[in-house]
Amino acid sequence: MTTAAPVPAIDHHALLVFLLQLALLLLLAVSLGQLAARFRMPAIVGELLAGVLVGPSVLSHLLPGVAGWLLPERAAQMHLLDAVGQLGVLLLVGVTGMELDFGLVRRRGATAVRVSLAGLILPLGLGVGTGLLLPASLLPDGTDPTVFALFLGVALCVSAIPVIAKTLLDMDLLHREVGQLTLASGVIDDVIGWFLLSVVSAMATAGLTAGRLTASLLYPVAVVVSALLVGRPAVRLALRAAGRSPEPGPTVAVAALAVLLGAAGTHALGLEAVFGAFVSGVLISTSGELDPRKLAPLRTTVLAFLAPLYFATAGLRMDLTALARPEVLGAACAVLAVAVLGKFAGAYAGAKLSRMTGWEALALGAGMNSRGVIEVIVAMTGLRLGILGPETYTVVILVAIVTSLMAPPVLRAAMARVEEGTETGKALGGSLAPPPPAKV
Repeated sequence: MTTAAPVPAIDHHALLVFLLQLALLLLLAVSLGQLAARFRMPAIVGELLAGVLVGPSVLSHLLPGVAGWLLPERAAQMHLLDAVGQLGVLLLVGVTGMELDFGLVRRRGATAVRVSLAGLILPLGLGVGTGLLLPASLLPDGTDPTVFALFLGVALCVSAIPVIAKTLLDMDLLHREVGQLTLASGVIDDVIGWFLLSVVSAMATAGLTAGRLTASLLYPVAVVVSALLVGRPAVRLALRAAGRSPEPGPTVAVAALAVLLGAAGTHALGLEAVFGAFVSGVLISTSGELDPRKLAPLRTTVLAFLAPLYFATAGLRMDLTALARPEVLGAACAVLAVAVLGKFAGAYAGAKLSRMTGWEALALGAGMNSRGVIEVIVAMTGLRLGILGPETYTVVILVAIVTSLMAPPVLRAAMARVEEGTETGKALGGSLAPPPPAKV
């Protein structure tokens, strides 16, 4: 009987580099995120900038020797950093699902659906068209142009609930009709956006044959149905058992376990792991057995530690020097214009169909235009799957940054012309507890 050789421990030097990578990225991400927040910008802008400074855009040009030591081109070394980032994004997406207020969607009803669908369909169509028109030289070798175009459409149609909620909170607009309608529409955007991302990602890995295309469409539906029939009762029972403890530990463990198992399940089916994490988060939020206060330690760990690291690693992949090439700069301007025009026009049309005033419709468009966190996750998914190359990845991240920076001033200008108490429709009763504002 032969005995398997023991698995060697991580190399001493590799562990040293890994620890220094984590320390430097976390230090820069938290510091620059706080600095961005002080200037009333989304924290994600500073966190992405942390990676940009350490990555090929800055450090590799200023101190190539240091950059080569800190970020060696060995795949195994970068995989350590990527593993931490993947854990961070899965838990972040799970927490996002836990924070969604579906009661708000029910209260807003048809109006939220109209605004959300119009704000999704128009930028989705424009994004697909733009993707088909971009130069083939910007696509990674072997990428199907149709899959790339579909992916770009998904990237341009999403909205970011954390950015929207933080902006509305800062401007004291959460209690206003437009504020609550914007959040309700954003919830619908999130749900549909994660579904579309999973479908397109499955197409990218399985190909575009008729059978595989059908499977790509049916698998996400099967996941949702299974989650409702099997996952929800299981999550409810687990949370009920964990809730008997006065300590938050068991509840945090059950929530994290549900997110990781959901992510593993969808990943095993060839879908995106973030889709399973999101579905699990929604199951937790709708279980009826959750004490939100007991999830505070999980939120704090994710939002203050794992998420900044993830966005810093996302910034590492950006190469702003690529914008010096005219075709990349032209593509960036075109994609940004399409993203802003599509989301504004779509949300504006949906609002006008609901007989809202022009300024209310403009305010909705400004709020829905924020991409932030969700866009970065979509871009990182595309880069990992090989759908996006360094140039197109940089372009999509720029869209996330610029649209998030645009939202507050445009929303502020529009709402200044909408007097409180005169908004279309009836004011909502009750209060809305926004998601924790630490991560935008």
